[in-house]
Parts: sequence; C-alpha cells; structure tokens
Amino acid sequence: MNRTAKVFGIIFFVLLIDQILKIWIKTNMTYSQEFGILGLSWARIHFVENPGMAFGIEFGGGYGKLALSLFRIIAVGFLIYYIRQLIRANAPMGLLASFALILAGAFGNIIDSAFYGMIFSESTYHSVATMFPEGGGYAGFLHGKVVDMFYFPFYEGVLPEWFPLWPGQEVLFFRPVFNIADSSITTGVLSILIFQRSFFSNPKEEKTSQAAAMEVAPSESTDFQGNNPENSERD
Repeated sequence: MNRTAKVFGIIFFVLLIDQILKIWIKTNMTYSQEFGILGLSWARIHFVENPGMAFGIEFGGGYGKLALSLFRIIAVGFLIYYIRQLIRANAPMGLLASFALILAGAFGNIIDSAFYGMIFSESTYHSVATMFPEGGGYAGFLHGKVVDMFYFPFYEGVLPEWFPLWPGQEVLFFRPVFNIADSSITTGVLSILIFQRSFFSNPKEEKTSQAAAMEVAPSESTDFQGNNPENSERD
C-alpha cells in the first residue's frame, strides 16, 4: 500500500466511525440523554449538540456560525493541498498520519455543520430526531449543529479552603463534551508537537554528520590494519 492510500485510509476510517456514531446518537437518543460507558460513572455517552467550535465552545451567533463553517472549509482545502505537498516531498509517514487525523476531524465536523441541519429534524429533550423529515430539516446549509457525545467527568466536588485561587469552590473535571472528530484533531496536533523533532529533521544532514563521524573515527584510533599509529611511529 502506497503512502497516498494509507493517508486516504486513515481519513476514511475516522470519518466512517465518526459519522456512524453521530447518526446513531442523533436517531436513537433524546437531547441530553446519557448512559455510562461499561457502567462507569466517570465515562459517559451524553448527547449534546454544539453550534460552535470543538469541545462545546460557541462562536458568535448565526453569523459567527457561518463564518466558522466557511473557515473550516478553507482550512480543509489548505490541509488537502499541504498533505499532497508532504507526500511529494517524501515526508515521514508519522507526519502524514498526524495531518490525516487533523483533516479527518475537521472534515467530520464540517459534514455536521453543512448537512445535518438539512437532513435531520430538531433533537429535543422529549423526542428523537428523524432522518429526512417530511417538513425539512431544522436549519439551512452550513448552519447545522455538531453532534457531541463523549463526557468524562473524572472529578466532581468542592475544592479545599487552602486551595489557591478557587478555595471552597465547586469544580467539575473534565467538563467538555466532544466527539471522535475532535479527538482525531487533538491526537494529530499532539503527535506533531511531541514528535516534531523526528518529523521535521533533515535526513540529508543526519547522513552527512554520520558519514563525517565514521571518517574521523578510524584516523584517530587505528590504521586500516588495526594498529595504533602512535605505537607504529615509536617502533
């Protein structure tokens, strides 16, 4: 399998899982409905819809929503161009996989924003949404909401009085609700930050330095017959 096929495979796999889960959540759960993952209280599937950015961050009403959707489309176009350039430059597969994850996540959320408002009815606290309703969807093109579902409230309680900045305040960690597309973007970005040295190192410079070291090492210690040059001169 060539590098282009591998990149395409990563993008397709993330998009497939992301959209299957979102469609299932949208058509089987009422808004704000939740259940524990494997019965755990701190790991839950909790259905909410996000009109703004990743991890539940909102962005400036209707015009902000439209601007965000257009920005996502432009960003996806740039990522596609950049990944093609990386493939042509024979970039490391790890770097290509990281950008493929970012592209897949961005594209997954674009699908929600662009089309979900047109193909789904509104999700409410009392009714499950239907796909392709007779009266049309709940919003127009590029005005749909992103489906989020993963919720991990690891700790909920009151901070002690000696705690700096927020003594005695109630705290919930981790509060944001997110989806597979958000996770894909985060994983891709963190991979680039963590492995940037190996991703962006120059192979030609490394080979040149290694070759120079190999040339210098024998002349400093032994001749080609394995004798020490200093001992030969003394003899």
